[in-house]
Amino acid sequence: MSDDTSTSDDTLRSLLNPRNMALRHKLGIVGLLGLAVLPTVLSPINAFVMVSAFYFAIFTMSWDVVSGYTGQISFGHGVFFAVGGYTSALLNMGHGLDPVLSIPLGVVLAAIAGVIIGVPALRLRGPYLSLVTLVAPLILTQIFIVRSDIFGGELGLGNPDNFLGFGLGDAYAVYYIAFVLFAVILFGLLALTRSDAGAVFTAIREDEDAVSAAGLNPAKFKIMAFVLSAAVGGLGGAMFVHTPRASVSPDVLMSIIINVEVIIAAILGGMGTIVGAAIGGLLLSLLAEQLIGLDVVIPVLNTPVSEINFLVFALITLALLFILPGGIVRWAVGIGGRVVERTTGKEVAADGGTTPLVQVYENYTEQLRELTGRNDDER
Repeated sequence: MSDDTSTSDDTLRSLLNPRNMALRHKLGIVGLLGLAVLPTVLSPINAFVMVSAFYFAIFTMSWDVVSGYTGQISFGHGVFFAVGGYTSALLNMGHGLDPVLSIPLGVVLAAIAGVIIGVPALRLRGPYLSLVTLVAPLILTQIFIVRSDIFGGELGLGNPDNFLGFGLGDAYAVYYIAFVLFAVILFGLLALTRSDAGAVFTAIREDEDAVSAAGLNPAKFKIMAFVLSAAVGGLGGAMFVHTPRASVSPDVLMSIIINVEVIIAAILGGMGTIVGAAIGGLLLSLLAEQLIGLDVVIPVLNTPVSEINFLVFALITLALLFILPGGIVRWAVGIGGRVVERTTGKEVAADGGTTPLVQVYENYTEQLRELTGRNDDER
């Protein structure tokens, strides 16, 4: 028993020793340390911008768990961000519940919404989850408008209480709350996706038939990933609405733009990596915020960037997707591998496999052909 404990401690120490870490892991730790000391050079306003970016990155990571790993694309993931946010805000404003209690309840309701949407859709093979999640935000938006006496309609609710009472004068405290939650979610999801369950998630994306042949139930694992994803997305939304600069409205929590941005962010960062989703979420949120306040005039159009910020944002992200089709993380890992090979002379294994995005595209193409009764021989 003592020998086993000693061996486990030695293994843990070996894993945590920076000298034994891969280059990408060292860079990840440096990046987190950089974010930890970033408030020393940030103004309070920019600290709040980073807070919004952290919560959007958490939302992006939640999308990557289900879509990047199991290959089940969710087009309306903003539903869970909104359910978490609205639930917590309503409990706080309508029933006087402190955010410390209303936020966990928002997470629970988001998870229940994940069960309601995911169980019937994920028990079937094919792109049914994508179709359901396309419709879900439209239904929820109509409910918010019809019952505007409860949900505030298109204008949304007022401002709920701030988490732990930290307001506009506590920008750095709010920053560190968001940063710690971001880091916890990042490490938690990394541990999950590197576990046996995470291996099954990936196997479902690569070949669902092989998972079934191994005696496992793919539907069970897809539902597990989807409900977890909904809960994490709900947590991001619930925490976000209790920050000083947030608002609780469909446009902010559940609009089409939000649903598209989270997909672009995960793909741009590196779909199916979690770290890529975190980086993509941070970068896209910061890019959108910078474009809103940019007064530079575009010469030919004679229009300030701030007036057409979403068009500029869309063009920039489109260009980045063409330049980096595998995502920022895979691109950086490839560059790092070549640098290590040149400096050490050691050959580094290349990531030559098909990217998750291509696998999902191929799976969806095949499933749509099956649904429509088409196959390659008929074309």
